[in-house]
Amino acid sequence: MTKQQPISPLKNFFAGGFGGVCLVFAGHPLDTIKVRLQTQSKPSPGQSALYAGTFDCFKKTLAREGVKGLYKGMAAPIIGVTPMFAVCFFGFGLGKKLQQKHPEDVLTYPQLFAAGMLSGVFTTAIMAPGERIKCLLQIQAASGEVKYAGPMDCMKQLYKESGIRGVYKGTALTLMRDVPASGMYFMTYEWLKNSLTPEGKSPNELSVPSVLFAGGMAGIFNWAVAIPPDVLKSRFQTAPEGKYPNGFRDVLRELLREEGIGSLYKGFNAVMLRAFPANAACFLGFEFAMKFLNWLAPNL
Repeated sequence: MTKQQPISPLKNFFAGGFGGVCLVFAGHPLDTIKVRLQTQSKPSPGQSALYAGTFDCFKKTLAREGVKGLYKGMAAPIIGVTPMFAVCFFGFGLGKKLQQKHPEDVLTYPQLFAAGMLSGVFTTAIMAPGERIKCLLQIQAASGEVKYAGPMDCMKQLYKESGIRGVYKGTALTLMRDVPASGMYFMTYEWLKNSLTPEGKSPNELSVPSVLFAGGMAGIFNWAVAIPPDVLKSRFQTAPEGKYPNGFRDVLRELLREEGIGSLYKGFNAVMLRAFPANAACFLGFEFAMKFLNWLAPNL
């Protein structure tokens, strides 16, 4: 067994950022479809919904807006996701390091879950405003009303309308989504990496298909936990001011009353279709960057 590389939160930070860029390129088209499906309004009696489902939404977006339509609003996630994944992987690295008594300690799965949850807290600070802006820009493209010129304009208008609270609307829901989901994400990845490692080899020597599989499955487990709070968050963050005075409890009540429990898994196909390739790309980018950084600065 090769000696375990000491955990370096700093290397995690840079490698995570690179992983984030890979994730956006692989996953953004399906993210656009997910948000459009989650926020489309209920059709009037006798009318059919704007989009029948994931593939219908994909076809219509492609026909109306071309490939560019699928990459709408991508500047915001690239600017937001790179530091966010950097901070996310940094949080995970820090969470692991804090639980080690010695650099050689191998962490248990509950400890890895706890380290992952810490990364979820770290990312929410960056994530909440970025998510709110992304959702607003994605639905304005679908509804045809142009209120915001772009991410910065959207942020300025939100700040002008309701201060920092307007920009951070939905933070509690982002925490509810990301803290348990991040725990699941990293724990699943580490578990699959260990399970796929041949006898006597180090998990760091995993083949590319194995890393892609472990990363993709981690993404699916992450979203299985995250979808219900994500639906509530998309609804809450794109709702007109004052529509839900008691926050997410009101959104939950309205959704369950009008559309039943299934509505909490709206956009499930789009999310799962995106989760595998996007997170496979993310972890492959992360592992590749990590190898490069370990080669560049082995003692950092």
